Amino acid sequence: MNHRLIAAAALLLLVSALPTKAQDAYDVVILGGRVMDPETGRDEIANVGIAGGQIRAITVDDITGRQIIDASGQIVAPGFIDILASMRQEKDAHEFKIGDGVTTVLGMHGGPIDVAGYARDHAAVGPLVNYAATVSHAELREAVGATDRYQPATAEQIIAMRPLAVQAIRDGAVGIGFGINYTPGASYEEVFALFQVAAAEGVPCHLHARYKGNVFPLTMSLATMEVVSMAAATGAQAQLAHLISSTVGSAPLSIALIEGAASRGVDVGFDFHVWTRNQTRLQSALFDEGWQERFGGADYSDIYVADTQERLTKERFYELRAEPGPLSIQTQFIPEEEMIMGLRSPMGIVSSDGGGLVDGRGHPRSVGTFGRFLGRFVRDLEVIDWMEGIRKITLLPAERLEQAVPRMERKGRLQIGMDADVTVFDPVTVKERATYAEPAQMSEGISWVIVNGSVVLDDGTIVEGAEPGEWLRHPRPAP
Repeated sequence: MNHRLIAAAALLLLVSALPTKAQDAYDVVILGGRVMDPETGRDEIANVGIAGGQIRAITVDDITGRQIIDASGQIVAPGFIDILASMRQEKDAHEFKIGDGVTTVLGMHGGPIDVAGYARDHAAVGPLVNYAATVSHAELREAVGATDRYQPATAEQIIAMRPLAVQAIRDGAVGIGFGINYTPGASYEEVFALFQVAAAEGVPCHLHARYKGNVFPLTMSLATMEVVSMAAATGAQAQLAHLISSTVGSAPLSIALIEGAASRGVDVGFDFHVWTRNQTRLQSALFDEGWQERFGGADYSDIYVADTQERLTKERFYELRAEPGPLSIQTQFIPEEEMIMGLRSPMGIVSSDGGGLVDGRGHPRSVGTFGRFLGRFVRDLEVIDWMEGIRKITLLPAERLEQAVPRMERKGRLQIGMDADVTVFDPVTVKERATYAEPAQMSEGISWVIVNGSVVLDDGTIVEGAEPGEWLRHPRPAP
């Protein structure tokens, strides 16, 4: 009898030590926020429990944990995914993304052929965000000796590019990134060959399309036709990068072409940023003869030096363009009404197209794109509602990468069992603070950001020492 009493007492002691709803059952608990998940349509005031890097509970019941976040009056959303960025391998670049609510940064512009080196460089930063990159078509051209941007690669060079692209993908690159408007000599045969590689390896092609603007016949619509036809012919997934900043008057037809092709089974999509200025290099092929007409009747005064905000004259344009460079400039001719067309398309994804800041200078899109999108276009202009706005920066970009990166099936969703990438923001105050003159200012109204279960932004403050970001790679095929 004594033995039984002792055993019962021991069992009672053990049970009392186990986590219960009344105890710290979770690593992080988010209480009382408006929980929104675009895949399931969930939209309710609820509590979220996070443990082991995953979402473990979404409930109206009382729960507790080691860290409590009071999200009253705020929206609890999946972590934002930036599908087009080229993040600098520096800590502040990661911090700016976190401050804008971004938990995953996809370098779809194109990274190096040395994919392992890319991953090591980011890991050395102590990553706050998840990250991935495509292999760059421009780097593939360089590697095989096709160094003249105005000349097509030879047949031999095209053949040589293919195994380099395959190896980079099998080393972890999540696709092939093209900047065809920066290498205008790239032939249709050259691009098509790499589309074939992408299709065979199960990764997307992400493209700066061949033409810009609405000057017939070399319009953005024609460039869209090229991408759609190659995707249809090869079966490769294709994504048109920063579409709206390239249409300059041709958005209605370009969007209609993409939507129509997609409705007939072609795997094609598009993304864009929400700023009226682009940023690029003055010495690029974009500013070859005829650029004013291609850019919708732009003037020299529509160009600004990025670092100084100097507004150019004709004389200054040619003076600076003749310098070796590269000189970063901003161009002011993106129609906001075309952005709104893109936002109203169910296929339109919002991305930053940001390349990061250098010594605090650069384009504010690297810092404040998502705050600007939510504050101006969702709340103030009411172009789309909150659920659709969240969908464009979470679920849609995740779905575009799922084929190449199965881990993305657990991103962009706020559901039990998904990765605990979560952004909590105030719908009343969210907005960008970054400006063209002073870009190094994190967005307002982004309150908490959680990456893989770790809080990295705590009530608007970056958490010192947090490094939960992971490399999201294309899986190496089984032998």
